[in-house]
Formats: sequence, C-alpha cells, structure tokens
Amino acid sequence: MTQTYEEHGGAGLPDAGAHPLDNPAYAALTGPHARFAERSGRVLRYPADVSPWLALPDDFTAGDWTDLAAFADSDGTVPVPGVSEDLPEGWEAVFDLPGVQFVDDGVDAAHDPEAVRLTEADVPEMLDLVARTEPGPFEARTIELGTYLGIRRDGVLAAMAGERLHPPGFTEISAVCTDPAYRGQGLAGRLVRAVAAGIRDRGETPFLHTSAANTNAIRLYEALGFRLRRTTRFRTARVPGGAQSSRAASL
Repeated sequence: MTQTYEEHGGAGLPDAGAHPLDNPAYAALTGPHARFAERSGRVLRYPADVSPWLALPDDFTAGDWTDLAAFADSDGTVPVPGVSEDLPEGWEAVFDLPGVQFVDDGVDAAHDPEAVRLTEADVPEMLDLVARTEPGPFEARTIELGTYLGIRRDGVLAAMAGERLHPPGFTEISAVCTDPAYRGQGLAGRLVRAVAAGIRDRGETPFLHTSAANTNAIRLYEALGFRLRRTTRFRTARVPGGAQSSRAASL
C-alpha cells in the first residue's frame, strides 16, 4: 500500500543511485529545457516570468551558494525549491514548506474529449484561475514549458493542468486547479489523467510535486496511481547581507 508523507514519518523514500528526479530542475535545465537556462557560475534557473525553480548542481560547494546569491531579488531573497540541505551560515530561510514528490506507478492515463489545449491567448484567464486557487507558481510564460489542458464550462475555464519541469525521461504535471464553482465534479483528476496520457505518448513518465500538508491533493494522486517517491522542501532564503541581484548570463 502506498504510504502518505505522514504515514512514512516525514522521511523520503530512497531510490538506488543517482536519478533525474533527485534534482529535477537541474536535470531539466541541462537537458530538455536547456533553452530556458540562465546561469550564474554552475547555478541554473528559469527566467523569473517562466518559473521560480532554481537549481544547484549535485556536488554544490560554498562557491555555488555565492553564485546563487547573484539571482537574489531586490529584497535580497532567492527561491531555492528542492534544496533540502541546511542553508549555509548567514543565509536565512524566510519561507520553508515541506513538500512531496510523486511518480507514476500505474496511473490510469487517458485522453479526455472535453479537455482542450490552452494557448497564449488563454494565459490571462489561466493567471486569474491560479490567483484564485493557489495551486503553486504559474507565471506569464509558464505555458511555454509544455502542454496545458483545460476544461471549459459555460465559456469559463473551470479547471486546468499542465507540464512544467522536464528532466530527461520524465515530465512534471503542475498547476492542477479547479474553479471553486466547479469543484466536486472530478475535473482535476480527469485533467491529470489526460496530461499523463500525453506524457506517456512521448514515452516519458509523469511525476509531480505538492505540499506535504495538502492531504486532499495527496489523496487524489494516490487514487490516480501515483506513489510517493521522496520528500523535498520549497524554500525562499535571504542571502547574507540582503545582497542585491546581479545580471546573470544566459546559458
């Protein structure tokens, strides 16, 4: 039986050996999403209007944290999602949310005749839905990362889901959300299955992240056939001295 984060006592479920999902943003930005990568030394990130994901190399050093500070916002903070290790001396966590990573373990993936592919013309409505439902970060250019599907009811975007991180052989399902007026109809589950079907069609494996405290989402993902792979953390940190951001070169 699949264990929830709470049942497992908050500990990750280890996989043997190095794996693209152990550092998915770095694997994506050095692989299928390399065209998006911005670099500061060995530290990589997506453009801010695409995604807040930033990635350290697996063998990061103190020097890499110095390079990471170049990506700080004007308030001296920088997102460090997926980095579970302790912050270096002088760094301060200003946001710290335990997270979980799930991977396809027999998902009943299926295309949905009611799901339509969303385009740049739909972005204002998508941003509005995200602002009202808070499924996680979705920016003006996030749609460029992959396929986003939506279900409309009475001309309204009732629910959506799509693709975000793309490490080799895997694609993350993200931005799963439903307008409160249309909840309870199973739309989120249908869209996750539909996005998963598109990922499977490419010969890739779906995975996803959510908050460890989001028991409703965890229950849905387990029911759909995802299994808990590992725990993670979603954090924002303030750099020592509140350093200002500097210009980073594109990869």
